[in-house]
Amino acid sequence: MESTLLLISIVTLGLSLLYILGIAISGNMVVRTVTRGKPVQTVERIFTPAGYVWLAFAGLALAFLTITIISRIVASGHGPFSNMYEFTVAFAWGIILMSLIFLWRYRTASISVIGIGMAFGLLIFANTLPSKVIPLVPALQQSVLLSVHVACAVIAYGAFAIGFSAALLTLIGHYFKVSWIPDADLLDRISYNTMIIGFPFLTLTIILGAVWANIAWGRPWGWDPKETASLVTWLLFAGYLHARVLRGWRGTKSALLLVIGFLAVLFTFFGNYIFQGLHAYS
Repeated sequence: MESTLLLISIVTLGLSLLYILGIAISGNMVVRTVTRGKPVQTVERIFTPAGYVWLAFAGLALAFLTITIISRIVASGHGPFSNMYEFTVAFAWGIILMSLIFLWRYRTASISVIGIGMAFGLLIFANTLPSKVIPLVPALQQSVLLSVHVACAVIAYGAFAIGFSAALLTLIGHYFKVSWIPDADLLDRISYNTMIIGFPFLTLTIILGAVWANIAWGRPWGWDPKETASLVTWLLFAGYLHARVLRGWRGTKSALLLVIGFLAVLFTFFGNYIFQGLHAYS
C-alpha cells in the first residue's frame, strides 16, 4: 500500500508540474496583479482560475504524500528517520509544504514551481532506494525524541529550499531580463522570511540531536561528519542573518549566501554517501 501511495504522490506531483508547464507555454497566468482603490489604492497579487487548479494539484500531492508517511509510521512503528528512503520522502514533504505556504502567502508561482520540482526529484530518488522496514538499531530506540529531531530538520530544510529558490531567482534576475521573475524586493523579503522559519528549527534540530547523542552514545557532540556538516550549515545561515540584519545586505550578496547555505544543506543530506559515521544509513 505504501509503495502505491508513493507512486500516486509522484504521479500527482508530476501532473502539477506538467500543468504549470502547459500554462506557461500557453501564455496564461497563474497569478496576476490587480490595483484596488477602496479604501486606499493597493496593489494585490491574486490567483487566476488556472492558479487555483494548480494549487489543488499540488495540495493533492501533499495529501497523498502525508498518507504515505503515516502508512510508513504505522508499518514501522517509528518516525521517518531510520534510512535514507524515509528521510528523503520526509524532505520532499517539507519542501512541498513550504512551497504551498509561500505560494499562498505571497502568490509567487515561480518560487513554488522550483520547490515542487525539487520535491519531485527527491521522490523519484526515494523510489529508487531500498524501502524495506527493518528493526531499529539500539541507538535509534529513542523514537519520540528522534521523530521530533527529524521533524524539525524537515521543516528547516523545506524552508531553506524555498529560500534557495528565491535567492536563485534573485541572482538570475540580476544578470538576465526575465519577465516571470518577481520583484527583487519581494524575493528578498521571501528569502528572509524563510530563514525566520528555518533557522530556529535548524537550531532545534542540532540541540535535540545533541540530547539524543548524549542518551544514545554518552556524549552530546562527537564531531561526527554529519554533526560537523550541520554545524557548518548553521554557521552559514547565521552569517546570512547577521549580514542581512546587522550589515544591511540585500540583493545578490545576501542571495549568494543563501545559495551557499542550501548547498551545505544538500551536502549534509547526501553526506551519508560520502562519509562514514554514526549517522550513516545502512
